[in-house]
Amino acid sequence: MSGRHNNKLPNNLPQLQNLIKRDPQSYVEEFQQQYRHYQSNVQIFKLQPDKPNKELADLTMFLAQVSHCYLQYLSTFPQELSALLISHHTVLDPDLRMTFCKSLILLRNKDLIDPTSLLELFFELLRCHDKLLRKTLYTHIVADIKNINAKHKNNKVNTTLQNFMYTMLRDSNPLAAKISLDVMVELYKRNIWNDTKTVNVITTACFSKVTKIVVAGLKFFLGKDVDEKNDSDSDSEAEGPSVRDLKVRYATNKKTSKNKKKLEKAMKVLKKHKKKKKVEVFNFSAIHLIHDPQDFSEKLLKQLEDSKERFEVKIMMMEFISRLVGIHELFLFNFYPFVQRFLQPHQREVTKILLCAAQASHQLVPPEVIEPVIMTIANNFVTDRNSGEVMTVGINAIKEVAARCPLAINEDLLQDLTQYKMHKDKNVMMSAKGLIQLFRSLNPHMLHKKDRGRPTEASAEAKIKNYGELEAKDHIPGAEVLEVEAGQKEGEEEEDGWESASISDDGEDGEWVDVHHSADEEAGEVAEKLQNMPIEERKAKAAAVSGSRLLTQDEFKKIRLVQLAKEIDAAPGKGQKRKSVQLEDEEDNSRGEVLTLRHIEKLHKKPKEDKETRLATAMAGRPDRKDFFKKHTKLNPHASTSNREKRKTKNFMMMRHSQSVRTKGKRSFREKQIALRDALVKRKKQYK
Repeated sequence: MSGRHNNKLPNNLPQLQNLIKRDPQSYVEEFQQQYRHYQSNVQIFKLQPDKPNKELADLTMFLAQVSHCYLQYLSTFPQELSALLISHHTVLDPDLRMTFCKSLILLRNKDLIDPTSLLELFFELLRCHDKLLRKTLYTHIVADIKNINAKHKNNKVNTTLQNFMYTMLRDSNPLAAKISLDVMVELYKRNIWNDTKTVNVITTACFSKVTKIVVAGLKFFLGKDVDEKNDSDSDSEAEGPSVRDLKVRYATNKKTSKNKKKLEKAMKVLKKHKKKKKVEVFNFSAIHLIHDPQDFSEKLLKQLEDSKERFEVKIMMMEFISRLVGIHELFLFNFYPFVQRFLQPHQREVTKILLCAAQASHQLVPPEVIEPVIMTIANNFVTDRNSGEVMTVGINAIKEVAARCPLAINEDLLQDLTQYKMHKDKNVMMSAKGLIQLFRSLNPHMLHKKDRGRPTEASAEAKIKNYGELEAKDHIPGAEVLEVEAGQKEGEEEEDGWESASISDDGEDGEWVDVHHSADEEAGEVAEKLQNMPIEERKAKAAAVSGSRLLTQDEFKKIRLVQLAKEIDAAPGKGQKRKSVQLEDEEDNSRGEVLTLRHIEKLHKKPKEDKETRLATAMAGRPDRKDFFKKHTKLNPHASTSNREKRKTKNFMMMRHSQSVRTKGKRSFREKQIALRDALVKRKKQYK
């Protein structure tokens, strides 16, 4: 019976809680007793809200645990807790405040409190100087909004909370504003609040007076939130010609060196086309959802010009503005002179500034606006007084700017830059060759004749566009191959029919003889017919095929294969005997919406390391390696050194006449003869 007397339910709240959850109706009186006890403790708490109260904390958590069992008694319990927090959250004991918040989280998980009112309360509590509390509230807010939108979007709750967060970002308390921004960023990354309203609320953070909030907003728009590891390099057969198609076209006939070179070049062109066709993964897709990017970029540039922030923050603003201009193709002409001031080789983070200049260039910017930027880069970077790395970075930057705005570079400057293809530094040489390769496809007439390479069908059909000119096509380029193949098959069927008829008339064996051409012969015949066909006729046939019916995926693959061959086959009648200058293939020749530092800092040869760097690398590779020499330690550390040890530290001029440092002179030939004779005589005496 002693055990029953020790089991006092009114004082053992965990046991009472367990029993109530099993059988609520049997313990109503015990619950009411604890509830009255809680109410009396609340009245005492209101008299001294800044004092710790362990008993009130235990009772609050107990009531939150069993609240779903006695809804009729605890209908106002959540509102009472919220009122206590609103009134006294600034002076509450940290442990008691944490208990109140955890109790409200428990009630919310039991769906006993409205999410809107609770989340607004928690956003208010973010002002508290309690790091653990803010972390707990942040975790709950993100998880709760995720659960609210788990099955379907709750637009009513989302709109209310987004409006509330918009006011929180302008809150005078920087802690509350920063965590509110972090919540919105996290929800966007989790694809919960990935709408335009969320993005445009986050844009207001870029104009905050608090540096941390500005940096967080800029990192959101500049950062990456999508993993690209799932992107496969191999494309499906339906998306275009594969390696097998190229081998059928170029490698199934005679194994000649000419066909081998054609296959290698075709593989390079296919690799380049696959990178161009690859679907863009926008890790920063929030930039596309910004309302009125023109006005937003103008305000951001004005803030950048007047900013007194650290240089790192200014660089981030510069990067963000350049991405806005490049992605939305904005007109922000004041941005280029601002960037131009920083284009010096000794400037800190100059590669990022060059990246901004290239990113902000696009085809709608007038060439006269971009041309001063290119000239500044050429004059300050691409000179022989600079190192090879500086010249390489400058040429790479000019190449990226010219790729987006080809009319901004004049012919004289381009031909001067291409002369560096013979530079002694391999990085400079390869960058200049990359610039040549770029203008072979953009405008080969701007290059020297010797740099244009062998003309191909694609370069012959290329047309130089003027500023603002758009080329709208009324047909699918390359679709004429379908009509040529269809005509060829009809001719082959008629020829096969005549041959089979002649064989049966002769009456030799009475059997059918199948006459087929190999795949490479058929492809060669089609290619020959297309090469000999005038351009106007090819366009007419392509327009007829494009407008007559819907094309299948296999037909599109044939069209792409023909278009691919245009970049390999020489143009008819132009430069047939001329050698094609082979340039090293660039690993990353694709230019998407956003550039990376790799496009600017790309070096084909690793720079030579100095002695300190090599030594540090060698020592880092052998941390557990023991010394090979034996260390001689003295038995008595205070003992004097010997004369032999002292000689090691003396100047050589002091010891040159000493016998210990004299070396035996070189023996003459006569002395060697005498020594050899004596040795032989001595050996002979020993054997007697």
